[in-house]
Amino acid sequence: MKMYLILFIMTALWSCSEDDKNSETPAKLEAQTLLNVSYGADPQQKIDIYLPERMNNNTTKVLFLVHGGGWSGGSKEDMTASVAIAKQLFPDHAFVNIGYRLATTASPAYPKQINDIQAAVSHMENGGFNLSKQYAFLGVSAGGHLSMLYSYHFDPEHHVQAICNIVGPSDFNDPAYAESPLADQLFVYVTSDITPQFLSEVSPITHINSLSAPTIQFMGNADPLVPISQGQRLQAKLDVMDVPNELHIYNAEHGNFSPADTQDIYTKLGIFFSAHF
Repeated sequence: MKMYLILFIMTALWSCSEDDKNSETPAKLEAQTLLNVSYGADPQQKIDIYLPERMNNNTTKVLFLVHGGGWSGGSKEDMTASVAIAKQLFPDHAFVNIGYRLATTASPAYPKQINDIQAAVSHMENGGFNLSKQYAFLGVSAGGHLSMLYSYHFDPEHHVQAICNIVGPSDFNDPAYAESPLADQLFVYVTSDITPQFLSEVSPITHINSLSAPTIQFMGNADPLVPISQGQRLQAKLDVMDVPNELHIYNAEHGNFSPADTQDIYTKLGIFFSAHF
């Protein structure tokens, strides 16, 4: 599931350079980049934090980014180009690029990856940063799934105000998904038998209600890993619950969007997040 041509395309469309700083004590008036900040004891529990100038805890919102890789691969560095674009779109926001513990046959993804997202959010809330509790999530592939599952099911106070899902699965009970090669990744996702009940538990679609965060989705109509029925089923549930949402489908496979489509994706994302976040 090493897809991320989109990230190389994004790098070509936008560029952003800045000095890296390693202090974990942010200055309140200066933009800072804090790389590989630990939020847990495991070496994989690292985040990159990008703080804007003139932070204010009433107005500085936080966008969390979550990488993909089939729950058992990938890294936060896969999202570095996305951070650069997001900073262009939302220069007054803070950004947190989350690295999480990868799944193995001995250490399944669920619930530890959700626990990692919770821990990363808690680090930002309790680490002395001058930020609001107004959040958005942007996830790619497995990161899209984790972003939605956290936001719909593990954010009881509804701090998450908007979600961007790029080619991420949302409904593991979808018969079309059972035909996907990604379905085989579930062997590193559970410690017990895969039952419909468990698949419902880890499916973001199960946990949508009328208070769920507005969601924008971007899918490929020839995706061999995540069929477009995933986006369509999620959209139908969001519509039933009257949750603002958009689904955009492109002539693409798993994230290999063209440069024009990539620019369109981030234009639509900017408009949607500006309206809801």
